[in-house]
Amino acid sequence: MYVTIVHVSVGDEYVDEFIAASLINHKASIREPGNRRFDVLQQAAEPTKFVLYEAYDDEADAKAHKDTDHYATWRETVAHMMAEPRQSVTYVGLAPEA
Repeated sequence: MYVTIVHVSVGDEYVDEFIAASLINHKASIREPGNRRFDVLQQAAEPTKFVLYEAYDDEADAKAHKDTDHYATWRETVAHMMAEPRQSVTYVGLAPEA
């Protein structure tokens, strides 16, 4: 399993817009081949902070996600909302097993 955790911080005025755009991306992403999870998380104590948890069968499936129209639309839609550049960290999923 190939996992990417994306940390996002948005401006106060963009929280609702960011959530709406991210939920559209989520709904399309969970239908992609090889997708295991695509969670959109909002920090309880700081509602301008988000985490996207993306799990795919393998790196190729995760890379294919970046070529989808829905990802491109999300990226373009939320670019101006970022309070700072988003940060992504990749992991190898050990459990649960395939």
